[in-house]
Amino acid sequence: MEKVVTAGDLRRAYSGKRVFLTGHTGFKGAWMLQILHWLGANVKGYALAPEKSHDLYNQINGDKLCYSSVIADISDKQKLQTELVRFEPDFVFHLAAQPLVRRGYDMPSYTFMVNAQGTAHVLDAMRNLPKPAAGVMITTDKVYDNPERGMPFAEDDKLGGYDPYSASKAAAEIVIYSYRRSFFNIAKHSDHKKSIAAARAGNVIGGGDYSDDRIVCDIVRAISFGETVGLRNPASVRPWQHVLEPLGAYLLLGARMAADPVKYSTAYNFGPNPEDMLTVEELTKIFMQHYGAGSYKDVSDSGALHEAKLLLLDSSKAKEQLGWQSQMDARTAIQWTAEWYADKHHTAADKCMKQIEAYF
Repeated sequence: MEKVVTAGDLRRAYSGKRVFLTGHTGFKGAWMLQILHWLGANVKGYALAPEKSHDLYNQINGDKLCYSSVIADISDKQKLQTELVRFEPDFVFHLAAQPLVRRGYDMPSYTFMVNAQGTAHVLDAMRNLPKPAAGVMITTDKVYDNPERGMPFAEDDKLGGYDPYSASKAAAEIVIYSYRRSFFNIAKHSDHKKSIAAARAGNVIGGGDYSDDRIVCDIVRAISFGETVGLRNPASVRPWQHVLEPLGAYLLLGARMAADPVKYSTAYNFGPNPEDMLTVEELTKIFMQHYGAGSYKDVSDSGALHEAKLLLLDSSKAKEQLGWQSQMDARTAIQWTAEWYADKHHTAADKCMKQIEAYF
């Protein structure tokens, strides 16, 4: 892999810096926590407790990687503000979310509260931060109004969202845009000293994800119980990417914002190459090949809840302005993920660090 951003670049940006990381107990958050610790940052995490005892955060002993770990709800505006302002961070990475499409159908109002209102709470807290800071607000590739015409979405395309999860993230984008114009306007940066960017990526895979209703997690669970995995949407096409791809992008974006807070205070897509497309069924076959076990069957239901069949991102803005591009194709991402789960001889932390070092 060609190294777009190196460990040396990131260490210069983050070593010794204070980083406020929401969602640090989640799948992506736990990977991000390990990277930031490896880079020498002092991380204060703010999130709900891990949902499962065997979640990645517990496997890597995440508490020991944090300067401080606060277990609290993003909906608690006063608690969040107190913890963020007291810490005086140099960087804020907002990953906390209700991240599942099907759970969004089950809990729509909660999903809107966490994803849209929770983002407003983070930005409100940053308003009260009396020092310069860069804030990277993480949304998703599903924020776009998607007619599924096969064209990649660019950052200025229409926002929307059919299902509650997608709509809640599009709402979060509107919140971010409003705060960036109203309170963190680049024309007045010398007054507020905040830089705010939105980062859009999605369909992340990688070792240590144990969430419900995600294809890799479903495969791993089925294999562990000797069952056949059922594919709800075998023909759906997704821009699959390894978790290290967007996390590296977020860190690169944060570093660029610290160096030039006005130029990079905007929205960016971070997706794989548009031609690098695989269906859910193709992913399943490749994963099982590298894992060395597993079987599947088609359990698609024409009456099931709506989920987008085709979703592509145009990441040319990130390439042109940030110097970022995808380093890992989908087949390699699936291989790294399968090998992580298949490795029963090393700890989760060791497996993650091996891939982090190889990637950067």
